[in-house]
Amino acid sequence: MTRIEQARILVVGATGVLGSLIAERLAERGARLALHGRDASRLGGRAADATIAIDLTDADAPEAIVDRAVEALGGLDAIVIAAGVVGFDGAAETARQDLETLFTVNALAPMRIISVALPSLRQSATEGNGPVVLTISGIVSQLPTAGLASYSASKAALAAYVAAAGRELRRSGIRLVDARPGHIETGLADRPLFGTAPRFPTGHDPAAVADRLVRAIEDETTTLPPDAFVGA
Repeated sequence: MTRIEQARILVVGATGVLGSLIAERLAERGARLALHGRDASRLGGRAADATIAIDLTDADAPEAIVDRAVEALGGLDAIVIAAGVVGFDGAAETARQDLETLFTVNALAPMRIISVALPSLRQSATEGNGPVVLTISGIVSQLPTAGLASYSASKAALAAYVAAAGRELRRSGIRLVDARPGHIETGLADRPLFGTAPRFPTGHDPAAVADRLVRAIEDETTTLPPDAFVGA
């Protein structure tokens, strides 16, 4: 991205710990923001041109989120997709779990948001702004983990889409970046959609991860594998 100052950025999942930290850092750098979250009360008081309270599981959520962001900002130069839910299951439990919500929030809605936003991102590219989309699939997308079977699959689906779409879109001047950090201390594991979290080792500091992700928006990073977060 040419610069973050005055860049028009949509942050999906801005009420989560990591999404909130990313939004704060973008605001500090002078970005113009449209912030999405499911809970309107948690979006209040944010420094943003628009706040968008929509549940990602709603049928028309991707279109509504992008349309409202474009209307408020006059276009889009970047999208950060930090929304996500987690579930804990092995193969024997998968049939009983809420896979529809898990895959909608973690994969299907992000994929549709990217697709819906392409006209605005292409326009940004023609203006020389170096548009970028940042997703966060996590380490499980490349190292599926026992006890997180369906969660790993949902994140792997997002990572595969971003990798393929990134190859398609780079000639248009649109950069897609997928981040794959290990466990982050956001508290998400304590609020699973289903199942019980195993005991994780101490995870990454969310503030340090947010800093690394914002740097990736600014520079020419095209991938953020797990080792990019060593020390975070």
